[in-house]
Amino acid sequence: MRLPPATGRVVRNALLGILGAQLGAAGVLVAADNVRKHRAGPARFPRSAVTQARADDDLVSVYSYGEDLYNDMLTAIRRAKHTIFFETFIWKNDPIGQDFKQALIEAANRGVAVYIVYDQFANMVVRPSFFRFPDNIHVKRHPLVQSVAFWNLRNSGRDHRKILVVDSRVAFMGGYNIGSRYARTWRDTHARFEGPSVADFENAFVDYWNLRPVHLLSSQRSSMPELPDTSQRRWDGSVRLSRNTPRWAVFPIRNMYLEAIDKAQRNIWLTSAYLIPDDDLRTALARAAQRGVDVRIIVPAQSNHVIADWLSRGYYTGLLRDGIRLFLFHNAMVHAKTATIDGHWSTIGTANIDRLSLAGNYEVNAEITSPQVATALERIFLTDQSNCTEMDLARWERRSIVAKGTEWLLAPWRPLF
Repeated sequence: MRLPPATGRVVRNALLGILGAQLGAAGVLVAADNVRKHRAGPARFPRSAVTQARADDDLVSVYSYGEDLYNDMLTAIRRAKHTIFFETFIWKNDPIGQDFKQALIEAANRGVAVYIVYDQFANMVVRPSFFRFPDNIHVKRHPLVQSVAFWNLRNSGRDHRKILVVDSRVAFMGGYNIGSRYARTWRDTHARFEGPSVADFENAFVDYWNLRPVHLLSSQRSSMPELPDTSQRRWDGSVRLSRNTPRWAVFPIRNMYLEAIDKAQRNIWLTSAYLIPDDDLRTALARAAQRGVDVRIIVPAQSNHVIADWLSRGYYTGLLRDGIRLFLFHNAMVHAKTATIDGHWSTIGTANIDRLSLAGNYEVNAEITSPQVATALERIFLTDQSNCTEMDLARWERRSIVAKGTEWLLAPWRPLF
């Protein structure tokens, strides 16, 4: 049905007014957050030591401090003899980023086959010259635009994965990007794997490297050498990978979470940098809490993306009313993407609990069935919880009318995050 011209103008003006208010609110929030960051003191949070645990035939080392992780990743690169597969989302041109670049160049110069993947969009603020490498290194840039049909999710996902595989012997994967700011001032989680699961991490890299997106707007299509398929992957094992691959229209990480939450009987302890769950995830968590499961979620009190914070806060009332306990992490950005359930099941990965990660980006999560790994993650969770303030429903509902109005105004943006 066609609206009368006068009615159409009213609707159009109302929509433009709402959009203007949303953009104005977002501008104010970003400006205020920039002032806060400028005035903020040094990051402070309790530090957990690197923890090793068995998952059947795999040895899993869990890192929750960037400096520890980077030291071990650089050591692995410097000891490499045959191959290095390195994939990252953000790679800063700073002392840590330069250490990684130099180590990779030195490895190639001594005869190691080095393959690098990085995301162009995530590194737009990095000087392009930083990503120039010698000809003996193979580099694939996940392009800013993959296809003229950029509105199709199969063509628009970012490469949000962080993987390092050395000599088919050791693999690193988790939430840490590469940069000096993450070494001491961010709380994130990464893991090192040694054992049969390394073949799966290598396969994840190889499969992405060999993808040839349709209508790729880049010379990379003809210049990238294909890698051979990984052999000797196991059907069983306590470490399994879930990979979101937009090119294949496959997004299993969301289902991995839903299945695990649905099985929970004792506890679900989840850490999320950006908590913007869809209706099914919210319902699954609520049902778990209603059947007596101890559901706890750690989120940053203030993340590095203020708009994501305000979109996330719009869910707090419902989560708290459902009996889910929320803990706000202070004095540092918590960027981890982890969960542990019933002292038995755990996940460490790159995917956030939001639409971009669960139904948009290239992501990878390790699903680990191991009481030892679960115990390690529970200990880290409790250490992080000691740096949190728990939000209770009564206090949350006393927030200002301006805060409630801002959450309501920005709520339509949730599908974009």
